Amino acid sequence: MVWDFAEINPLGSIGGTFLASTRIVADAFAGSLTSNVPGHVMQKDATGAPSMRVTPVVCTDPPYYANVGYADLADFFYIWLRRSLNPVYPDLFATLLTPKAQELIATPYRSGGDKAKARQFFEEGLGQAFVQMRAVSHPNYPLTVFYAFKQAEEDEDEEGVHRFPGEQDVKDERIVASTGWETILEGLLNAGFAITGTWPMRTERGSRSVSLGTNALAFSIVLVCRRRSESATIATRRELITALKKELPDALKKLQYGNIAPVDLAQAAIGPGMAVFSRFAKVLEADGTSMRVRTALALINQVLDEVLTEQEGEFDADTRWAVAWFGQFSFDEGPFGVAETLSKAKNTAVGGMVEAGILVAKAGKVRLLRRDELPTDWDPTRDRRITVWEVTQHLIRALEQEGETGAAALVQKLGGQGEVARDLAYRLYGICEHKKWAQEALAYNSLVIAWPEIVRLSGQSSSQVQEGLF
Repeated sequence: MVWDFAEINPLGSIGGTFLASTRIVADAFAGSLTSNVPGHVMQKDATGAPSMRVTPVVCTDPPYYANVGYADLADFFYIWLRRSLNPVYPDLFATLLTPKAQELIATPYRSGGDKAKARQFFEEGLGQAFVQMRAVSHPNYPLTVFYAFKQAEEDEDEEGVHRFPGEQDVKDERIVASTGWETILEGLLNAGFAITGTWPMRTERGSRSVSLGTNALAFSIVLVCRRRSESATIATRRELITALKKELPDALKKLQYGNIAPVDLAQAAIGPGMAVFSRFAKVLEADGTSMRVRTALALINQVLDEVLTEQEGEFDADTRWAVAWFGQFSFDEGPFGVAETLSKAKNTAVGGMVEAGILVAKAGKVRLLRRDELPTDWDPTRDRRITVWEVTQHLIRALEQEGETGAAALVQKLGGQGEVARDLAYRLYGICEHKKWAQEALAYNSLVIAWPEIVRLSGQSSSQVQEGLF
């Protein structure tokens, strides 16, 4: 176990000290918890029989598979709290250490080192908990599930993908999905819920240690669930894909305009994607078997990639060339012949892009200009061949060197071009994620996250920026 926090002076006034922590809690009580209705708290086993018939609102933040062992972590503090509070709360501190047998996490060491048994324990317990929640939830109110498990896990054991003539493979060798997400969704669907929406919520502090210099999740995803209709119909795999391609593009565009961070886009897309999948009683594969959630997640990710690729149609020809080149060579050199062939396919020319100031070509080699090579006195109002690519790179450089104020000054000159540049940042982040270029991905993710403040400082509303013509 590796600890990632450091001791601080508890008598100071910065975050994490006694005074700061007390102030945060007090502000929460004063600002939002103003109800005069007395609260009542119980500690119960969520998989057991419910202690009430119907409750208006059910809201849960379930365990993250095997991501965090809360009971093990709690022991660090529990032994000291037990010494001081055992006489006050004897029921809570009846055991020498925190109870762990019923904790719903997939921890192999509690199952004799057997991963399969650990997973079975987690899935059965979580499924039972969702069944109990459905039993007590009011039909007029949704169940909300907070989740923030990064969906980028690869199952090395999952071989064999369903392939049909005329359909693109989900993946060449194996299906990619997150065990955590799959288990949560399977439990909800098996309990009779349908996912009707998704709310990305910025819940994670950028200053937390796991976020410093990494592409850690910035949002939690709130899955909105209602009881599946008794009249839900059966669909085929092809009908599901058709519905996804019809409905997902608009949903993803709304997420982007809501400024969801690129690092969280795949998670946020699960909501509208699963809303399509879960409204059917079941989806049948060609062989008559029911489609697994894992396959549905892979199909949602496939459509997401297609939508982001199609957004390139909004970019100028030079930018479309740069995106294709970047995906293959990044900022490294490549053969001039390859660049020339690609330029013809994108309806542009290498010489023109050299004049536009986005690449250099010499000695039979071509490469994109790095951000530190871009002219510091660049003025978009005087650029006769402006591209979305260079706008995006200049914005990132301004953000890195001059902060949000510097980027806002540039946005004032760009108008609607800045909004298109933000869309490009999503596309470039996706390329970096697939290529595992973590540092470069961080630059594009940072631009999107900072965008609302950049627009505010520039003195333009989001609608004004969107209305600008490229």
